[in-house]
Amino acid sequence: MTTRRKFLTTAGVAGAAALAAPAVHGQTKIKWRLQTYAGPALAEHVVKPSIDMFNAVQDEMEIELFTADQLVPTGELFRAMQKGTIDMVQSDDDSMASPTEVTVFGGYFPFASRYSLDVPVLFNQYGLGDIWRAEYEKVGVRWLSAGSWDPCHFATKDPIWSLDDLKGKRVFTFPTAGRFLTQFGVVPVNLPWEDIEVAVQTGELDGIAWSGITEDYTVGWADVTDYFLTNNISGAWAGSFYANNERYQELPERLQKLIDMMMDHSHYYRQWWYWGGEADLRVNGPKMELTSIPDEEWQTVEDAALVFWDEIAAESETKAKVVQIFKDYNDVMNKAGKPYRY
Repeated sequence: MTTRRKFLTTAGVAGAAALAAPAVHGQTKIKWRLQTYAGPALAEHVVKPSIDMFNAVQDEMEIELFTADQLVPTGELFRAMQKGTIDMVQSDDDSMASPTEVTVFGGYFPFASRYSLDVPVLFNQYGLGDIWRAEYEKVGVRWLSAGSWDPCHFATKDPIWSLDDLKGKRVFTFPTAGRFLTQFGVVPVNLPWEDIEVAVQTGELDGIAWSGITEDYTVGWADVTDYFLTNNISGAWAGSFYANNERYQELPERLQKLIDMMMDHSHYYRQWWYWGGEADLRVNGPKMELTSIPDEEWQTVEDAALVFWDEIAAESETKAKVVQIFKDYNDVMNKAGKPYRY
C-alpha cells in the first residue's frame, strides 16, 4: 500500500501541491490488511464481528480481514507484518515465530492459566503487557493487546484413559506445547491449519491438541475425531493483536483509540462464546465421547509443567521474569481459594 507520505517523496511539485490540499486528503480512506491465525469458520467468531463493527462506525479507515494462511503462512506472519506486507495480525507469539524473548509463552504455555480470565489479569494487572510491549519495540512491531481463547484439550481417534495412551500419538499442536508433551510420548506434527481435518481422516494424525471443544465443533474437527479428553494442559490460549509499527504511528489518535475498543470487543466476545460453548458442548454435544485421565495420574503432568517453567526461566532474564509472574499470580490464586482455584 502506497502511503501519502511515500507518494509525496516521488511525486512532482504540482502533484504534491494538489495532494496536499485538505479536501483531497480527507477523501482518502486508510486501508489495512489484517491476517488472523484462524480459519474462515473460526474467524467468524474470534475476530470478524469486531472488525465489522470497526468498519461500520467510521468511514476514515477500513480493515480487510484475511484468514489463516490466506496471504502468507502463519509461520511467516511476523516477518510479513514487520515488512509491512500485512498491517495487522491476530495470532499468538509462538505460532507466528516472532523473534522475541516472550515467544515461548504465546499460545499454550503449560498450566500458565487455569481459567480464561487469568490471561487478561496477567497482562493488565501483573505486568505481562509491559514486558510484551517492550519486547516487540525491540523488533520494530507494535504489540497492541492480549486476550484469552479456549483451553487446550486433546481430540483423538482413539480413547485416552491414561498417560500411557498418549505414547506414540501423532498430534497437531503448538510448538511450545509440543515441546512439553514429548516427554509423555506425544509426537508433535506441524501442518498447515487447513490440512488438519484431512490429515486425521487419512491417519497422518492421531489427534489434535490445539483447542477446546468449541473449536472442535466450529471448524469440523469433531466430525473426524471420536473422543475428547477433559484434562487440559492450559486453561486458555493467550493470543494478541499486533501491528506494523510505522503504519500504527501514522494513524490519528482517534483511530488508535477505536482500534483499542475493537480489540476489547473481540476479547469480550471470546470470553463468553468460549466459556459457554465449552460447557454446553461437553454436556449436549453429540459428536465426541468424553474421556478423562484420573486426577492423581494427571498430577504428574502438572508437576512436570513446573519443572518445564524452570527450564524456560533459565534461558534468559526476561523469561525468568515472566515465569516469576506466573508463579506469583498462581500463588495468589491458590491462597484466594474458591472460586479462583479449587
